[in-house]
Amino acid sequence: MLRSPLQRAYARLGPRYPRAVLALAFPIAMFVVAVGVLLLNLYVTMSLATFWRLLAVAEGLVIVEIAAALWLAFRLIRPADRWLAGERTPETAVPAWRAIAGLQIDLLRFGRGLPALFNTIPISIYVTLEVGHGFLSFLAIAAGAAVVLAYSVFLRFFVTELSMRPLLADISRDLPDGADLGDRSLPLRVKLLVALPVINVVTGVVVAGLASDDPSLRALGVGVLGAIVVAFTISFELSALLSRSLLAPLQDLRKGTERVTAGDLRVRVPVLGTDETGRLAESFNQMVAGLEERERLHEAFGAFVDPQLAERVLEEGTVLEGEEVEVTVLFVDIREFTAFAERASAAEVVTELNAFYELVVPVLVRHGGHANKFVGDGLLGVFGAPELREDHADRAVAAALELATLIRESYANGLRAGIGVNSGLVVAGTIGGGGRLEFTVIGDAVNTAARVEQATRVTGDDVLITEATRCLLTRDFGEFEPRQRIELKGKREAVHLHAPAALMTAAVEAGESAVAGAY
Repeated sequence: MLRSPLQRAYARLGPRYPRAVLALAFPIAMFVVAVGVLLLNLYVTMSLATFWRLLAVAEGLVIVEIAAALWLAFRLIRPADRWLAGERTPETAVPAWRAIAGLQIDLLRFGRGLPALFNTIPISIYVTLEVGHGFLSFLAIAAGAAVVLAYSVFLRFFVTELSMRPLLADISRDLPDGADLGDRSLPLRVKLLVALPVINVVTGVVVAGLASDDPSLRALGVGVLGAIVVAFTISFELSALLSRSLLAPLQDLRKGTERVTAGDLRVRVPVLGTDETGRLAESFNQMVAGLEERERLHEAFGAFVDPQLAERVLEEGTVLEGEEVEVTVLFVDIREFTAFAERASAAEVVTELNAFYELVVPVLVRHGGHANKFVGDGLLGVFGAPELREDHADRAVAAALELATLIRESYANGLRAGIGVNSGLVVAGTIGGGGRLEFTVIGDAVNTAARVEQATRVTGDDVLITEATRCLLTRDFGEFEPRQRIELKGKREAVHLHAPAALMTAAVEAGESAVAGAY
């Protein structure tokens, strides 16, 4: 009910809000003390002059306590001043949030003696001098003053907590994810198990005063003692039951949230009713079910599309505008696979291709590339798109060398693959229509890479790279043996090709080992 006026006040006052609202909220204690003096009139017969003297002294002492409490509260708010002044960064938001969120607890911790020092003790002494008759009267009056004090403290606590919420909501927008905020609030269980008995005690003292046929300080002492006994025995059990009723569903939600944070999207919390906590549990389950479905779609999407591309599509949408980027394209193709496909069954062909790609794709990913397209027994890998990489040529050549070695070592049955690598400008983006889109790279660099792979069949090399790629290399891959200028299909000019000497040496050694093993 008060949220909207408080939000309007915060919007109007801005950085002055916390101190202004505290300056307006703390004087509520004056009203509480005035009511306390009226309650004393239920137990003690006093003249009108005595009443006004008691009220004046009590209010004067309360003003002193309010001034001391405001001075302390303003000091406690200081860590938030940088954020309030406009320096709204994650670094300033964390101390600001801690200061404001923990203001109530800090006031209780550092200012817990102020009400007793400035209110309860001096007021009790003065009232005893005015209407009491000794030490027992002082104890009864002090007990009644303690009840008023407890009510005032809790009223200030909850009013402060409520009034700071608009400010905390604003600060929380600047908090970094995963920030360590510490324990800056009282647990809900403590609030319920302390506040409810205090309310019962106050109610009991008022009712006892109104119902008493023989009001006296003795009746006041007995009323306070009886109210405390009832509040912390019979009523306390009801308070504990209420606390468990409210907290059990919240604890289920907290545990469920922790499991979701840990990655368990199968968690569900029990729906124990149709009240607010039941509705909250139901909403939580619906939210987690939606997250689980999204994760399944993400995993399924990632099985058909490169994970990096999947993340980009989820962030930017399905239409990725074409952009011209420099990339290195790697084309790998299984040699003589057509002949194998003629001899083998369709199931055997698919099994062989899947085993081959299971070997190839992780190597591409490990070197920062992605499998852009599967073309029968060939694969198009791209380095530098969709994630831009300055060292795309180094990554592609490193992947090509590792693939060539891995294929030779993994296929003792003689299966071989040719790998062509080329660098150049392409247009990277989505193409398609009719609701079907595909991310791809288009340009002469792609076509050239495919033609370079075909040239490996002529030269007998496992890997060939173009001059364009070799000129971009910054890492040492050893010597590259130049190949004769080869006319590539679709190219008007011959292309300079190079073969890595390390692979040639390894191939010769492997051949010699095979010959030696035959004899």
